[in-house]
Amino acid sequence: MRKCPICGLEYSSPPAVSRMDNKTPICPSCGVRQALSAAGIDADTQNGIVSLVETKQAEGRAAAN
Repeated sequence: MRKCPICGLEYSSPPAVSRMDNKTPICPSCGVRQALSAAGIDADTQNGIVSLVETKQAEGRAAAN
């Protein structure tokens, strides 16, 4: 398990790379948030997108088991 330096959550999936320094591994959710922020997406929309991505990932893991 890894701990995200941005949000503090533990995660086991492959990390994203922070856009802040292009080297720090961060959790995939924070990676998505950084990408959406860079694209000019507002925080409320980011939350909805991240929630949807996390839901779909959980559904995929459940279907694989």
